[in-house]
Amino acid sequence: MQNNTKGEFQDSSGSSFWKIAFGLVVALGSVVSGAVFMLGASSPEEFGPKLTHTIKRGKLVVSVTEQGTLESSDNTEIICQVRGNNTVNWVVESGTWVEEGDPLLKLDTLFIDEEINERTKYAHWSRSGALGSKAWMERSNLAIKEYEEGRFQAELLTLQKDLAISQSRLRTAQNMLAHSKLMAQRGYVSDLEIERREFRVIESQLAVEVKETDIDVLQRFTKEEELIRLRGEYAKASAQFEASDERAGADASRRDRAIAEEKFCVLTAPKTGLVIHPSAARWRNAPEITEGGTVHKDQVLLLMPDMEKMQVNVGVHESIIDSIEPGLRAWITLPGQVLEGKVAEVADITRPAGWWTGNVVKYDTIIELPNVPGLKPGMSAEVEVIIAVQSNVLLIPVAAVVETKTEHLCWVKTSTGTERRVLQLGDSNDTFIEVKQGVLEGDQVILNPLSLVEEAQQEAIKDVDDANAADAQDAAASDQADKPTDKEPASKPAQKPKPNTGTPAKTSNKPG
Repeated sequence: MQNNTKGEFQDSSGSSFWKIAFGLVVALGSVVSGAVFMLGASSPEEFGPKLTHTIKRGKLVVSVTEQGTLESSDNTEIICQVRGNNTVNWVVESGTWVEEGDPLLKLDTLFIDEEINERTKYAHWSRSGALGSKAWMERSNLAIKEYEEGRFQAELLTLQKDLAISQSRLRTAQNMLAHSKLMAQRGYVSDLEIERREFRVIESQLAVEVKETDIDVLQRFTKEEELIRLRGEYAKASAQFEASDERAGADASRRDRAIAEEKFCVLTAPKTGLVIHPSAARWRNAPEITEGGTVHKDQVLLLMPDMEKMQVNVGVHESIIDSIEPGLRAWITLPGQVLEGKVAEVADITRPAGWWTGNVVKYDTIIELPNVPGLKPGMSAEVEVIIAVQSNVLLIPVAAVVETKTEHLCWVKTSTGTERRVLQLGDSNDTFIEVKQGVLEGDQVILNPLSLVEEAQQEAIKDVDDANAADAQDAAASDQADKPTDKEPASKPAQKPKPNTGTPAKTSNKPG
């Protein structure tokens, strides 16, 4: 069926179309001429009532009809919460009525059970390593305090004791030297004894200086060096403990997550209602949920639609999408019933078009349905959207109009023969067209004039000749452009693009 919401017919281009059309016209003309001859009609003046139509006023309903599927606008999604790919062991049949808490789907738990066992083993190993690292860290921390308050103080006291002994020996040596010098003045001690006593004093002084230097080095350098080493050991032990503890926590988290996911392997109904598989609407490209099939995380497994909020999602062709707007009436034909609805939403972005859609560009349009018992998601529906209703207008049959490249024509039966009329048309559907100018109420127009009126056939032949002449002119211009010149090498001629005749959407005529 043909649709023309603005009363305009698409111009045909290309001689092949006109040749085919003219051939069909000639063939159809032969059949109709034979029928006319058998009925005894030998001239246009003798056309019977079946070959003409009387122009009358009436109501014109302009609509577009598309196929769609029922769905709910509010769906509770049952989503897979188990990581990775999982096998379905059992799933409830689509269309089953369930109560809250009833099982809906069961996943295979073999892989998760193995993962739980593996993660539990690694969690224990990691925790053991973390405890060892913690003990090492605590020992390193105690070693710092043990050195500052223990070993360092002991070493310092030992050096101070040695210093005190050296100082005592120095005083003794000094006293002995003074006594020897006194005795030498009286002649009781020799000079050699004096030298020996002086050497003993010098030796004692050097021992005192060595002990003082050892104490100074211990306090200024040795202590700081040992503290740096011990603190470094503590920092290393702390880092090792943090790493081990984090690894242990991660392994335990993986184990706990696997244990939690095992509970999600059995999905239950969150409420009482109908359960369906997500094989329609925006889930149409989702894989089927079947026993033995594979599902993945965050995949919509099942749906529980709200049966009181039903709608139809249809695709409207891009050629008429501008005429579709929210609020338009629509008739929805379902098995055994016809409902009245309205357009609720029109998509701003088209569906992806490609070879899988026949390169047909359509826009998703939501049709809102009334709350009627018995409606179920997935039911097939034929939707007729009422675009416009013209009341008390002149109507001419589509079969009586001949479209040329420049105008629309019809032939009216008069008392003297047939008369050619140029028409100004308005809205149309697949049966009638609104006539704004060209005929009057009561005029009798010839149906299928291309088969019965010689002048109409001549108009068609003229269009074919014009198209052939245009094609020949284009071909000559293309050949002239493709000829090589002295400065330019010859090249292959570019292919001429094929005309795009478009794919009009279907419409129907139904009382408003």
